[in-house]
Amino acid sequence: MSKQRFFQRIHGWQRRDKALLAGSVDLISVPVALYAALGLRLGQWLPDAAPFWPAFLVAMVVSIPIFAGFGLYRHMIRHIGGHAFTSVAQGAGIIAIAVTAVAYMVPLAGFPRSVPVIFWFLLLSFVIGSRYLARTILLWDLRNERPQNPILIFGAGEKGLELARILRQQGEYAPTAFLDNNVGLQHRSMDGLYIYPPDQIARVLRRTGAQEVFVAVASTGNGDRRQIIEFLEPYSVRVRLIPDLAEIATGRQSLANVRDVEVDDILGRDAVEPLPHLLSDSVQGRRVLVTGAGGSIGSELARQILRQEPESLVLLDQSEYGLYEIQRELKALAAVEGLKLPITPVLGSVVSQPFILRTFEQYGIETVYHAAAYKHVELVERNAIQGLKNNTFGTLHTAQAAMDAGVNDFILISTDKAVRTTNVMGASKRLAEMVLQALQVNSDHTRFSMVRFGNVLGSSGSVVPLFMEQIEQGGPVTVTHKDVTRYFMTIPEAAQLVLQAASMAEGGDVFLLDMGKPVKILDLAKRLIRLKGYSILDEDTPDGDIEIQITGLKPGEKLHEELLVGDAVAGTDHRKIMRAEEGFVPWTELRGALNTLEQACDDYDYEAIKSFIEGLVEGSDIRVQLGDLRALAEVVDFKPVYPA
Repeated sequence: MSKQRFFQRIHGWQRRDKALLAGSVDLISVPVALYAALGLRLGQWLPDAAPFWPAFLVAMVVSIPIFAGFGLYRHMIRHIGGHAFTSVAQGAGIIAIAVTAVAYMVPLAGFPRSVPVIFWFLLLSFVIGSRYLARTILLWDLRNERPQNPILIFGAGEKGLELARILRQQGEYAPTAFLDNNVGLQHRSMDGLYIYPPDQIARVLRRTGAQEVFVAVASTGNGDRRQIIEFLEPYSVRVRLIPDLAEIATGRQSLANVRDVEVDDILGRDAVEPLPHLLSDSVQGRRVLVTGAGGSIGSELARQILRQEPESLVLLDQSEYGLYEIQRELKALAAVEGLKLPITPVLGSVVSQPFILRTFEQYGIETVYHAAAYKHVELVERNAIQGLKNNTFGTLHTAQAAMDAGVNDFILISTDKAVRTTNVMGASKRLAEMVLQALQVNSDHTRFSMVRFGNVLGSSGSVVPLFMEQIEQGGPVTVTHKDVTRYFMTIPEAAQLVLQAASMAEGGDVFLLDMGKPVKILDLAKRLIRLKGYSILDEDTPDGDIEIQITGLKPGEKLHEELLVGDAVAGTDHRKIMRAEEGFVPWTELRGALNTLEQACDDYDYEAIKSFIEGLVEGSDIRVQLGDLRALAEVVDFKPVYPA
């Protein structure tokens, strides 16, 4: 039989067969260890063991049941570790005690008293040694079956050492060295791997041929990890991270579940602890409804609202699949966290005011988070009527239904694209904001507020998933303009801040979230390419891996986004939430303009819609059966969507 077929048969054995083989080896090891202990104690190569046969018999009889009782035969050879060593040490100790008892009870004349101690040590060595020998042979065979990728591990602490062990067992990766900032660890060897200072990485990469670095360092604020990522970026190595330590501790992830660097590892900010009273005030004990619950923001809002223990949670979306997925996820989450509340999915559109009103009244809704919107700039630009109907009139109908149903709080999820907009999507969202500002004056019960923020990482249609897909396909990576910038925030942080802003609403509020500094999209694309282990193909590096192509701004797209229409902004109780002081158009003036716009949408009168938006945007004296738009234009401060 060839060596390859032998190993294939071994790997194909059932667990029972492997346990039987291990037990047979242990059964042989027991008398051999006891005989060797006698020889060492008596100083003889071949001692006369015949007078002590009862000790041999008892040791062999009790050994297998004792080892089995300690679970030794449940351990997988390839993953044997400290627990197995403890089991063998305890089992061998009991067997040695049994030998001692036999020697004194029979009694066995001339049986040396120190033999059981030597026997315990030898038996421990034989049993553990046989398993590590088998493990070495099996892993050596696996490594020869699968090509190994040499890698470096950044972090020689406990997690780094454990990661190196796991990677060796899996066989796909071959750890070649550690990198660590700890001067006390540098220039030493741990688990057979040398620990280098990080500034020697270029030389280590050349020597080992490694093209990937696994970062086994974590911190609560991710500051250490982010600094390491920034340090590794220029070397065009694929950077991979271990799961967050909290996920490992709760069992949701294992150390072996390494992942690629994601954009929030690069751009994510240190988390700001929420203010508990703000997080819960608008939802705890209330009947809450989330529109657009199947979307990126809506679904995260629903998750966080659930944890604040509302009286009930209603999920509304026009996407059957999205609604099904978030309902299923939330029910599972509620079961895990022991939360008992009704979670109700409602399939429908916010455009239908009678449907929305009936839903509010049927479930006694007290708080509404309105996240339903068409948000893709280019798509809405090419489908202006549907964008206006959903974003502007959907908000209008939902807000009016909220007033009629006596809803306490209505919070609109808005966007930075509503500020000095150059596209239909931004215009539709700014009009939605103005609707709520105008309705607030006539509302005696419902408090309307809106929260305005920029792009969220990982949302559908975001530029980041597109970059990832393009990189995986080998490029090119497309960027619209070399100077374009955007604000970014993680979805959980945005949702958390929205909940807290809602608790501070007084009526008609425009809240702005602190988005940090804007990110240059071209620089972001370059960083993602390098951290995936590729080089950039350009004039300076013609032998690079992935090219970046500048495609030009899309219709309605801006170079830079803003969060504020005017200059008046005030702080709030939360340092990441601001309140803008912005003027608005009275409902008596706004309603007439919206009536005409809605009629134009219903009639598919693109010319009237175009004229409306031109007048709205330019602030001119154009009249399209709307009345005077000058006051409206002064507030909105738009730039032209439709060039002359």
